[in-house]
Amino acid sequence: MALTYIALASVTVGSGGAANIEFTSIPQTYTDLLLKLSTRSTDASQRRQLWVKYNGSSSNYTGRLLYGEDGGTGSDSLSGSTGGSPGFQFGITCGDTATANNFGSAEVYIMNYAGSNNKSSSTDSVMENNSSTTYDNWLNANLWSDSSAITSIAITLSAGNFKQYSTATLYGIKNTV
Repeated sequence: MALTYIALASVTVGSGGAANIEFTSIPQTYTDLLLKLSTRSTDASQRRQLWVKYNGSSSNYTGRLLYGEDGGTGSDSLSGSTGGSPGFQFGITCGDTATANNFGSAEVYIMNYAGSNNKSSSTDSVMENNSSTTYDNWLNANLWSDSSAITSIAITLSAGNFKQYSTATLYGIKNTV
């Protein structure tokens, strides 16, 4: 089965940064979605978490995280966000004290986004810092327990704004025979 990738929208953060990156009015004509990110936070830290909201929802998210950080490994269970949180944690990126001009990379694959079943996704994200904190790699498997088709995606950070030149591109994927 061949896959066809169609770029639906792309965002590049301008001067002054941006509090979030959003994709709205996502067409419902594809099988899956692929989101590619190259980001950096303005927050004075080495790393920051990426957060997501589908259709503006902050609830019904669960997931599993496998990570390699600072020479160690581990795993965590993740559950839906509460209170004032910006969404659901689904990846990692560079903070502004990581090595200058390094941007974190993430790829998010969202299966069956337009269907009436719960929405599952997988994320592979990485940030690098050439100092005492060397390299972080996160693999997330996430589930949004909601039968609504995904029509919008908003991405924020655990702290700070997206730094200038951060980019995100959303692709629609069609399975073809």
